[in-house]
Amino acid sequence: MGAIDIGIKEQDRIKIAEGLKRLLADSYTLYLQTHNFHWNVTGPQFRELHLMFEEHYNELAVAVDDVAERIRTLDVAAPGTYKAFAQLSSIKEVEGVPAAKDMVGILTRGHEQVVKTCREVLALAQDAGDESTAALVSDRMRVHEKTAWMLRALQ
Repeated sequence: MGAIDIGIKEQDRIKIAEGLKRLLADSYTLYLQTHNFHWNVTGPQFRELHLMFEEHYNELAVAVDDVAERIRTLDVAAPGTYKAFAQLSSIKEVEGVPAAKDMVGILTRGHEQVVKTCREVLALAQDAGDESTAALVSDRMRVHEKTAWMLRALQ
């Protein structure tokens, strides 16, 4: 590939991409948790939660692709292994199969963590004048804030 010249300094591109890597790792970890809970939820709210979790993991599948492609647009390699995601993510894996109510709480906290990560990356993007990353991250933040609100309403 040729040299990149999109009006963002190299050190800023790298700093933003590093933040996006953390966002990608958090989003992918949340995707895996949500998919796992979709498969394994039981109880009186089974149907409602099963379908809601499916909506959430489908939305997250698109999101991780968007974030990874933005990292590549900044001319940085996107992480793509469980090992890399585990090292970068602020969201920790869950052992076993929690009760449905606990799943909702775990996912609520996961979405809230993604919002926090978005805020960090948004500041980096704004400081560097990277409107494309700022728009992507702002959109992601809005989705996760709304999802966390809807999950909190179930508790």
